[in-house]
Amino acid sequence: MNQAHLHLVLNHLPILGTLFGLLVLAGGFLFKNNTVKKTALGLFVFSAVCAIPAYLTGEGAEEAVENLPGVGENLIETHEDLANIFLWIVGALGLLSLAAFYADFKGKKIAPTLYLITLAAALGTMAFAQRVGASGGEIRHTEIRSGATASGGEGGEKDDD
Repeated sequence: MNQAHLHLVLNHLPILGTLFGLLVLAGGFLFKNNTVKKTALGLFVFSAVCAIPAYLTGEGAEEAVENLPGVGENLIETHEDLANIFLWIVGALGLLSLAAFYADFKGKKIAPTLYLITLAAALGTMAFAQRVGASGGEIRHTEIRSGATASGGEGGEKDDD
């Protein structure tokens, strides 16, 4: 298994972990269940940790695809720039989740506020995660690029995927 394959396996974990964490946290608020909310915090920490190897395998994935037909360097650079920002954003969400968990564990009055801040941060993180994932998909999937035509790819270029 090479780094490109590892990247394809790992890159979904921080995005989907954030999505599932957001849904679980919303459920915790909806059902007023603190255990469910704590589970969401764990999912956010999991997402933050998984973002590290996903990011680190990106360079190897780039080397594997950068010379393939239909792969533009600008698409790779855009994805790399967004992924770098996402690494910091999801990392901050993970740290915020740890702070909320600690405050809740210690019975601090700020814990409910930290849960709300975490919910808002998770919404923002998820919005950014969607953009990062889409930019990665655009590298090899010409059909999702803006400006894609029915004949395949941008400007009518056909990709032999």
